[in-house]
Amino acid sequence: MRRVILVFAVFTMMFMVRPIAAQKESLLIGPGDLIQVDVLDTPEMEQQVRVTDDGSAPLAYVGNVQVSGKTPAAAADAIRLLLISKNVMKHPQVTVRVQEYSTQDVSVLGQVRTPGAYPLTTPQPVLRVLSLAGGVTDIADREVTVKRHGSSEQLKYMLSNDPQKMLTDMVMVNPGDIVMVPKAPIIYIMGDVGRPGGYAMSSNESHLTLLQAIARAGSANKTSVASKVRLIRNSGDGEKEIPIRLDAMQKGKIPDIDLQANDIIFVPFSWMKNMAMSGSTIAASTASAAIYAVP
Repeated sequence: MRRVILVFAVFTMMFMVRPIAAQKESLLIGPGDLIQVDVLDTPEMEQQVRVTDDGSAPLAYVGNVQVSGKTPAAAADAIRLLLISKNVMKHPQVTVRVQEYSTQDVSVLGQVRTPGAYPLTTPQPVLRVLSLAGGVTDIADREVTVKRHGSSEQLKYMLSNDPQKMLTDMVMVNPGDIVMVPKAPIIYIMGDVGRPGGYAMSSNESHLTLLQAIARAGSANKTSVASKVRLIRNSGDGEKEIPIRLDAMQKGKIPDIDLQANDIIFVPFSWMKNMAMSGSTIAASTASAAIYAVP
């Protein structure tokens, strides 16, 4: 039993450490970073130097070595080759570690509770970085973008509604990176419904149908005119009004339709009231509408 527990513990540690180690390996050395250089079984060659503005590391025995833009492993290999070419050693085993990063802030922007710059000295999971900013807002889009410091590389991370998927394929955030949380697409449900207002399309697929939207808004009230619902859509040609027979749609006589960002659904109160409201008047009323998250 003890052996089984030991094996399980070893495999668990391997599973936990491997993704982080791989992520650290992808972190590039930059100007101003403090690096530690070690050569196996040769303590006198141990060196700790700071990378200069031109990206080189001034090292004893080999001189200036260009390390900026390299991973620690690539920098170690470059130093190893120089030690051989300069006849300092025949078979050196070199390791390079970044002891301190010159850029120690990560910028978290967009739909988070407290956007700003946060200190970061080592790579951290994106969920931890988002928690530093107080977590995402109710109208945050589920697709988070991580822009790598010093490069044009951008990584996408899905902040899934499913906790299991959220913890899968975790993206690591490096010092100096920028984390962007965009605003989710919003649709508006106005008029005679239980809870009129704006609704963020914050599901995994940012997908919402008209019937789903009406249900989120507490359904149409009994005093509404379900046969005269209007969908107001802002297309490239301007504002367009689409008549909707909500009563027929709810009975399955006509198909449900997919909504687009900024769509406005207007459910009239009665024949006597609000039937004559123009689309522009309805659209203007959304400016003061409450915004809700779609679970």
